[in-house]
Amino acid sequence: MIEYPEGMPCWVDLSSPDLDASARFYGELLGWQATASEGPIEETGGYRMFRVDGAAVAGLGPAQGGQPPAWNTYVSVGDVAAAKEKVEAAGGTTVMEPLKVTDAGTMAIFTDAGEGAFFAVWQADRHRGAQLVNAPGALSMNELATRDVDGAARFYGAAFGWEFEPLVIDGTMQYGFFKLGGRTVAGMLPMGEAFPPEVPSYRAPYFGIEDLDGGTERARALGAQVLAGPTPVPQGRFVALRDPHGAVFSIWEGSYDPAPG
Repeated sequence: MIEYPEGMPCWVDLSSPDLDASARFYGELLGWQATASEGPIEETGGYRMFRVDGAAVAGLGPAQGGQPPAWNTYVSVGDVAAAKEKVEAAGGTTVMEPLKVTDAGTMAIFTDAGEGAFFAVWQADRHRGAQLVNAPGALSMNELATRDVDGAARFYGAAFGWEFEPLVIDGTMQYGFFKLGGRTVAGMLPMGEAFPPEVPSYRAPYFGIEDLDGGTERARALGAQVLAGPTPVPQGRFVALRDPHGAVFSIWEGSYDPAPG
């Protein structure tokens, strides 16, 4: 069983305007099976679990209140109320107060003090988080895209104890890594001139895939847009995609860190 230490991303889910269409898209692209979550639909809201060989790897739920389709990241915490105090003390804003989700756990949603990117925290009960990570078909990285690198680094350091390590090439920061206890838990992409000014700070998960080129062509055929790549890095290569409803994510082919816990 994977155990997620305090402050480590433990889960991602997709907010979609069409659950059936999203289930088909990611099922055909990544081999996921979408199953209904446990509990009455009036309590779960129709939330579904994406699974690989029975292991929960991500969630799928309806987009709320006119919010655009997006992938959401959850950070593991031992006490949601205490996490809320830390987030607000660090300059973050509470978007949704702590909410108990059946017997699965308790969540809250915030925006950071950098450029206002959304994120959530998760106090686990029955649902501990993703049951498979760092493998084909599973989450392999969480990435924050922002124009306020310094503000984001300060915020996540204060809120979760993340240490920030920039990757500087020729005097310019190209990328950055958030670390917790020496382990990389997230990446940071500086949003430069390639990003239109109306595009807000956002988060994007990376999912492992065995054949990046074949997966990219399959994604195109399924209606996704290729945003960037294939991009080589020391550990492998990736392609950034926008799914048919507009949610941004990446697929990754390469090596993987061991799972936590």
